[in-house]
Amino acid sequence: MGWGWGLSLIALTIAIHTAGVVAMAIVTAGFTTRWVEMRALALKHMILIVVGVIGAVGLPLAALHVAEAIVWALAYWWVGALASLDDAMFYSVNSITTLGDSGLTLPPEWRIMGALEAADGMLLFGISTAFTFAVMQACWSILRKPSGP
Repeated sequence: MGWGWGLSLIALTIAIHTAGVVAMAIVTAGFTTRWVEMRALALKHMILIVVGVIGAVGLPLAALHVAEAIVWALAYWWVGALASLDDAMFYSVNSITTLGDSGLTLPPEWRIMGALEAADGMLLFGISTAFTFAVMQACWSILRKPSGP
């Protein structure tokens, strides 16, 4: 029972996360193209732009993680594994971040869901980390290009 729900939620949240990352990549690519044209900016201004872009990428990534924790919380509540939405959300955030220190426990038939959510969290945070790193690499390559015609 918990395996089916858990694996389905992993597939759903990875799809949500991937769609969000692809959307951010499309927007980020547009900025990157404009930066190449703005190479006349001073290095300190370029660095501020890079810091701004990484911050602008971080916030939507955090929002995606919150949305995905909500999906898991709703599932815990829906199947009756946790009695209240507040408890379900608290448990979910603790599981998806792999902290695991909520003090709440799932009934035996749903415990595997908590473990699968932790595995999902590792995958989702890995995707976020890889994307942030890719954005940073793209920014770095632009900064390293010589300016001029």
